[in-house]
Amino acid sequence: MPRLRQVPRAEADPAVLPLYDLLFGDRCPVAEPGTETGTPGNWWTVFALVPECFAHTVAGFQFYRSPNRKLSPRLRELGQTRAGYSRGSQFVYSQHCKSMRALDFSEAQIAAIPHWQSADCFDQLERAVLAYTDDLVLSGGRVADGTFAVLKQHLSDEEILELTYITCTYEMHATMTRALRLEYDDVEERVKEIAAPDAASQTADFMGAVDNNGEDDR
Repeated sequence: MPRLRQVPRAEADPAVLPLYDLLFGDRCPVAEPGTETGTPGNWWTVFALVPECFAHTVAGFQFYRSPNRKLSPRLRELGQTRAGYSRGSQFVYSQHCKSMRALDFSEAQIAAIPHWQSADCFDQLERAVLAYTDDLVLSGGRVADGTFAVLKQHLSDEEILELTYITCTYEMHATMTRALRLEYDDVEERVKEIAAPDAASQTADFMGAVDNNGEDDR
């Protein structure tokens, strides 16, 4: 379950209801979850806790899909999908794989997102966008001059700003869905201690035994 309370239809702010209607019909999305793409839909029901936050994020979706954008939708989706993967968000990655498919990326290209560095199915600009995305998400914005030079060779300053803003926005969404355990990121922490087979081994200093191996025999 999500870590925050979900807002049922009966409690939703009037500003939220048009999106509830669009995504869930006349159902209460808390009592009867599920969207057409197969997600639970709890991203929407949790963000509805703060209607202004809900409106702000919806405006962000409208921004990147606006016909006023100069950036190619294909490059936009390339950055969004890799941002989801790099940040480890199953939700953002999975949803934007579908968006890539809708924009006629090949199945080979979609499958190569996790290992783009060793794939040969992306052109120079696409590889630069993927590298730039990793620099934004994994390196905190520390972008190599060589990567930026390729972006400048192919894209206008306006396009680069749009790419940066949209990619960073989706890095935020990926982070938030993981933190709040929304949608496909509603998973338990997998890095846990595995119990030893007997009680005596629970407090054993294994590496200490390795460090001292053979010393007592001298």
